[in-house]
Amino acid sequence: MSTTILDKVLIAAAFAAVAGVAQATEQVEQPAAVAVCATCHGEKGVSAAPIFPNLAGQHRNYIEHALQAYKSGARKNPIMAAQVAGLSDADIKQLAAWFSQQPPALYTLDPEAKTLQKE
Repeated sequence: MSTTILDKVLIAAAFAAVAGVAQATEQVEQPAAVAVCATCHGEKGVSAAPIFPNLAGQHRNYIEHALQAYKSGARKNPIMAAQVAGLSDADIKQLAAWFSQQPPALYTLDPEAKTLQKE
């Protein structure tokens, strides 16, 4: 039986998917660096103020990429740049893992008030 390139790609994709699921299910302890984020985004990633985005439940790679972009200056925000300046790559990975595992806030539309209400 001959293995084609397509077969190899499909096998590699299957292994990557399994590894991703395993990585996503490992529980991460709350990192000490969460204190840097908690004032605006909440300790568990659910912001108390609508001006700050919720981090809870975001994809790990998105959070990590965004923090690295703020740190490098590729993403411009003076407040975030100052907050991430002291974070190491390991801190950023831990924060991304932590916030991605937190349950996201659910919002529903209140038709009377025409605003989103946190559940």
